[in-house]
Amino acid sequence: MIHGLCVDHRLLLGLDPVLAARGTWRRIYLDLPGMGRSVAGPQIRSSDAVAEAVVDFVRENLGGQHFAVLGNSFGGMLARHLVAEFGHRVMGLGLLCPVVVAEKSRRTLPPRRILHADPHLLASLDPADATDYAELAVIQSRGNWERFRDCALPGLRAFDRRAVGRIAGNYPLAVEPEDRVSSFGGPVLLIAGRQDHVVGFEDQLALAGRYGNCTVSVLEEAGHNAHLDQPGQTGALLDGWLADMEDIRRPGAAGAHRAP
Repeated sequence: MIHGLCVDHRLLLGLDPVLAARGTWRRIYLDLPGMGRSVAGPQIRSSDAVAEAVVDFVRENLGGQHFAVLGNSFGGMLARHLVAEFGHRVMGLGLLCPVVVAEKSRRTLPPRRILHADPHLLASLDPADATDYAELAVIQSRGNWERFRDCALPGLRAFDRRAVGRIAGNYPLAVEPEDRVSSFGGPVLLIAGRQDHVVGFEDQLALAGRYGNCTVSVLEEAGHNAHLDQPGQTGALLDGWLADMEDIRRPGAAGAHRAP
């Protein structure tokens, strides 16, 4: 599980009940270098350096095991890199509002829209918290705020600004992951938000064409934190993705391989 930039593993912890319900998956939630409790050394100066740190983590902690990877936003770009690096060892790829076009000026983005504003809620919050919440919230509500407070805000208050600044200054990967591999046959789930004004959804639809076994869902009333905006729909899609991978790895199934 790989989170996005400026947050930490807690952004994705709300998905854990869905993943745990099947009872067969060990979940590993990373804190990327410079975020959460992971320190970024001076060598972390680009997205490529972060990607290599994640590759090293997989090699050191998973050995030769097969694994699935789910990446959100910046973590989606890193998840794609893992597919390019490990190939058939990756059982499935989950992309949650992933970065597809690294250069912001080249992204196809919808206009910024707030579908439901709650000025009373914002006025009740700490001003800094209200600003961070309002930047991404598509539907402002008490429940939506509480999910943001518990999942996103801790990481936003903890990241190493110097380290993240170095990464952001060298943001694109040197080689697009899909240019490194000819094909990937595992189940791919791509979830985008219709109102995601950070990475958009149109570039994500174009990326889906690079994967032969890809399920795409553009969630309505969802922005860049689509899993916080639409937790029920996100959970159902993730459950289906897990089911697809479990079907493949059953004994006798075509392409079955060792369970994680």
